[in-house]
Amino acid sequence: MDGVIRTDLSKLADDIIGSYNQFPATQYIGATNLPNRDVIIALTESIREVLFPGFFGRQNLTVTDLPLHVHSILSSIRDTLFDQVRRAIRHQHQRAAKIECPDCDISAAAITDEFLGAIPKLRRILATDAQAAFDGDPAAGSVDEIVFSYPGYLAITIYRIAHELHVLSVPLIPRIMTEYAHGVTGIDIHPGASIGEYFFIDHGTGVVIGETSIIGTNVKIYQGVTLGALSTRGGQSLRGHKRHPTIEDDVMIYPNASILGGETVIGRGATINGNVFVTQSVPPNTRVSVKHPELQYRNRPPR
Repeated sequence: MDGVIRTDLSKLADDIIGSYNQFPATQYIGATNLPNRDVIIALTESIREVLFPGFFGRQNLTVTDLPLHVHSILSSIRDTLFDQVRRAIRHQHQRAAKIECPDCDISAAAITDEFLGAIPKLRRILATDAQAAFDGDPAAGSVDEIVFSYPGYLAITIYRIAHELHVLSVPLIPRIMTEYAHGVTGIDIHPGASIGEYFFIDHGTGVVIGETSIIGTNVKIYQGVTLGALSTRGGQSLRGHKRHPTIEDDVMIYPNASILGGETVIGRGATINGNVFVTQSVPPNTRVSVKHPELQYRNRPPR
């Protein structure tokens, strides 16, 4: 190759390969059990096609077409989900125990059956979320518009799929799903969060909902809201502890509010105004706000 590039690729390759042994946590060579992120993202979209028939994937469906179409997609979801869950369980077992997992296939099959059986429930809950979005947004022309285009609804949909797998103790896959949604929408919902029905995220960019958050029914939040931890200095020692707030039913949280801490409870019917920083519990039916800014006028010379 003409030019001035003189990199010794053989030496560079040897140096990089040497770093694989030096930092083993960031490589996974010589095994076949790692889940495939691209496959999981495609799986998520297939599940959305079952949840919202006619919206995504094949359109122009008829009542006659529907049984064969749904059966075909479910068959593909079943096979793909089983394979990826089996890989995830085996990967986790090998990382922890350094040995093969004798019961991984049985566990993966049971998890796959449980998840498939939850799809009607997911459709029911997502219908309430769509209704909440329509009822709560005067700019929404129809529920179709929400399902097709609202980033908040997309993030909630993928969260609800991932949460079902999280509850079934599936490693890796739920977080891959929600971080995919995070990348697409700018909305970060941990799959471990517990969120009730009729949930609406309006606009949504910059929303963060932490792992141990608990959100009740009929809650609406706006862009930039953080439901976070007071501190993460303890690192892994905090795993399993309640670190994020509880939001009771019928709460409204306006843009850029930060609500922090595992002991913080926002009582039923409360309203949290924009740009507030809350680290203690709020009684029911309370409005929390910062002092209104003062308008100061300067004398300007006439034009």
